[in-house]
Amino acid sequence: QVQLVESGGGLVQAGGSLRLSCVASGSISRIDDMGWYRQAPGKQRELVATISRGGRTNYADSVKGRFTISRDNAKNTVYLQMNSAKPEDTAVYYCNADINTFYSSRITGWGQGTQVTVSS
Repeated sequence: QVQLVESGGGLVQAGGSLRLSCVASGSISRIDDMGWYRQAPGKQRELVATISRGGRTNYADSVKGRFTISRDNAKNTVYLQMNSAKPEDTAVYYCNADINTFYSSRITGWGQGTQVTVSS
């Protein structure tokens, strides 16, 4: 069994910063791509950023230059540094990981989500 647990969400003023973390635990052999997604009220879940095991990153246009995704493979952890936050960044943020388990299966895991609210 695999679990992903996010932390670091909260309330921040526009222009401020916030750092999200997500730790994966359980029967993990290796984690390939990891990422962050978000879902605002009344909208579909959208990709924010992804990072490969080797560190190759990809960002949504709306966050380029403001957000930075990083990971620590030894700790099975992915981070999202949010700078210059905007009210439109308000959403529930979910982490995601492509996981190879000790049972030779491959699954896509999701965290439970963490709320980020940016006040104007």
